[in-house]
Amino acid sequence: MTPAHSCVDKTRSSFIITLLCGSLLAAAGLVSGCGSKDAPAGDDAPKTEEAKNKAPLELSPSDVAVVSEQALVRKLPLSGSLSPLLQTTVKSKVAGELLSVAVREGQAVKRGDVLLRIDTRNQGALVASQEAGVEKAEADLALAKLNLDNNKRLLEKNFIAQNVLDSAQANYGSAVANVKLARAQLKLAQIGLEDAVVRAPFDGTISRRMAEPGEKVSSDSPLLGLISLDKLELQAAAPASEIPLVAIGQLARVRVDGFGTRLFEAKVERINPTAEQGSRSILLYLSLDNSQGVLKGGMFAQGALVIEQSQPAPAVPTAAVRSEAGLDYVMVIEAGKLVQRPVKLGLRSEDEALVEITEGLKPGEQVVIGKLDSLKAGQAVLLNAAAVAAPADTPAAPVPASDKPAAEKPASGG
Repeated sequence: MTPAHSCVDKTRSSFIITLLCGSLLAAAGLVSGCGSKDAPAGDDAPKTEEAKNKAPLELSPSDVAVVSEQALVRKLPLSGSLSPLLQTTVKSKVAGELLSVAVREGQAVKRGDVLLRIDTRNQGALVASQEAGVEKAEADLALAKLNLDNNKRLLEKNFIAQNVLDSAQANYGSAVANVKLARAQLKLAQIGLEDAVVRAPFDGTISRRMAEPGEKVSSDSPLLGLISLDKLELQAAAPASEIPLVAIGQLARVRVDGFGTRLFEAKVERINPTAEQGSRSILLYLSLDNSQGVLKGGMFAQGALVIEQSQPAPAVPTAAVRSEAGLDYVMVIEAGKLVQRPVKLGLRSEDEALVEITEGLKPGEQVVIGKLDSLKAGQAVLLNAAAVAAPADTPAAPVPASDKPAAEKPASGG
């Protein structure tokens, strides 16, 4: 090999080695650059998660309530139809042809008013017959008295035997009894004659007309329906478990179909002593004063009977009470953080969705009522300006300054 060729080969080898070293350095720099970009992201991830955990839970107005002092009541729902407390079916007491009917359905009548008239010819003849029977019995009595007196005088003079006087006394006693019998039969006939004119037994309203003039009626035939609307009765079923809290004289308020929101007062008059088969419920009978006559029989009524009432005490919505391991507690907001507070419960009001707190809370404290997941004691919360569903007489607590969100800085253009 010539010296010129040897020099050229050495120069080519140096160039190749330099090129390979440059490539390796470039590759190493690329790898180093990628590593430098990923490293900060990996370092910031734990910080982002930690910041997320420390971020306060924002609560809306429907999520918070203020503890207020209230007197709660527990009510027993009632429903049923109204029926007249006093009602009857007027029936015929005598047989005969119906001559006239003076009333129709819906007509008001007073006690003693004539309602119907039945043909009295048969009853009149019977009365005349019984009057004659009384006269005959009285005549027989007079004759028996005369015979008895004569026999007494004859016996004093020994003109007759003692048995003759005894017979006269027996005849006299029989005549006395016959007079009483005849007078009683006359009285029955006169009553029948009076019963041919049917009168109203009490003040009320005609509900049914079951006979028409010209019909032949027999004794005990139904003629008219008569009801009194002055007092109505509500018959309602109640669970047997609630009966110990129900007493005679308790008052209920009911609404009646057709009267909108108007309330009527009903009073417990009677309690059935036995439970209904199947439902095991017990019937309550409540009376409603209807002296104005606005209510009618058969109307449907529904309402509630107050069976329990508490003294004024702290109360919260039932949604605020939570339970864990059989223990009741609420989540109270204190200094912008959640505090798990154990409580003791009292009376529950299903109608108002409130529960009495006998121990554990004070009026004015804020509790969480929303069904929020993963609530933890010590968790920071953020209240909106109106995030307290306070009652009318309890002002909403002011939002702490530490809980107010910082003003956002305007984004810089660029």
